[in-house]
Amino acid sequence: MNQADPLQRDPHEPINLWFRPCDPPDNAPDLTCERLEFSSRGDRVPARLMLPPGSTQNLPVVVLQHGLHGNKEADYIEATASPWVRKGVAVATLDFPLHGERTSAKLSGALVQSFARLLQRPDAMAAEDVGLWLSFVRQSVADLQRLCDVLERHPRLDGSRLAYAGFSLGAILGSIFCGADPRPRAAALALGGGGWGPPEADPAQHIARFAPRPLLFVGARNDETIPRAATEALFEAAREPKALEWFDAGHNSLPGNALKSMWLFLETAVAKSR
Repeated sequence: MNQADPLQRDPHEPINLWFRPCDPPDNAPDLTCERLEFSSRGDRVPARLMLPPGSTQNLPVVVLQHGLHGNKEADYIEATASPWVRKGVAVATLDFPLHGERTSAKLSGALVQSFARLLQRPDAMAAEDVGLWLSFVRQSVADLQRLCDVLERHPRLDGSRLAYAGFSLGAILGSIFCGADPRPRAAALALGGGGWGPPEADPAQHIARFAPRPLLFVGARNDETIPRAATEALFEAAREPKALEWFDAGHNSLPGNALKSMWLFLETAVAKSR
């Protein structure tokens, strides 16, 4: 993973896009799925695009991202995405670096340990963790930007109606990506937080740039992973229009009404906009 400013990318890098049909999720055999692969800062990034059945054109699209230990085909990603797709949006998700098909026997475990130490020492990240964490964040943001490049070119999608949603790590990285990229028209960030780590990788240092686009934060009152203070710090750093909704849940048990709230927010902001 290369080193670079997370707010910049090389617009001249070839996308080298490759795609083919793939099997839909087990819980949604009626949906159409495509496997995407593309280049991002020298890495080969795998992604999946879920589409409503039929030949509908000009679909809005939501980029939906997984948490730590997850991947583009995680059960909670599929359970969230499938109902959204049936309501008329496309949903795209990629494997973050060191996750899913990009797992490294050595570095993936080191990243998990690094993140755990970050949560334990939010004000001063251990020196040995800084390099790995910055490299991971930079590559992740670049990958999301490249995915948007791909989605803008897709013949069935309306790239001008793109939104972002993420859980946990997907919300943390999504805060930086959404602050850096003008294309997401709305964002729903669940179980995220900020106010930690080096400034260039602190979500709270980037999220204000998302304004004036609408922003929804979702928190769990009994979250055992992300402290409430971190969620509130990220919310406070954001600018209006913004909202924060709390649910009686733990980090891994968001209820269905939380997902419904995220969908209604995205539907209002993107899916019905023309």
